[in-house]
Amino acid sequence: FPSGVAALCATVDGTRVGMVATSFSAGVSYDPPMVMFSVQESSTTWPVLATAPRIGISILSASQADACMQLASRSRDRFAGLDITETAGGAVLLGDAVMWMECEIVSVTPAGDHRVVILQVHGVDVAQEQAPLVYHERRFHALSAIA
Repeated sequence: FPSGVAALCATVDGTRVGMVATSFSAGVSYDPPMVMFSVQESSTTWPVLATAPRIGISILSASQADACMQLASRSRDRFAGLDITETAGGAVLLGDAVMWMECEIVSVTPAGDHRVVILQVHGVDVAQEQAPLVYHERRFHALSAIA
């Protein structure tokens, strides 16, 4: 099943923390605006990221496959060389993304070997000229128009 790729990042106690999710979903609620994703129980990044007052969500663009792999890495600096912006609330956003959201966690629900996380959106911006990165069949793809 093809899906977009979201980077979820924040600064926690002076350190940037980030992870990647292909389970991201928008439109959970329109009033107030809410989004959601799921995270594995075994994640070592999520317990740290979950303590952030605000989390930045960057919907990655087709040009960000390498950035996605870097953010998912367990063996290197996840943010080295990336174009990032930090909000006053500590949310970290990646440049060149398709969309950016500043969010706050409103609920976390156990779901088997995952947790479903619902976040309220406090700010959003969109890059109209960018195409999204798509993850399908264990590979990255870009959308193209069919003539």
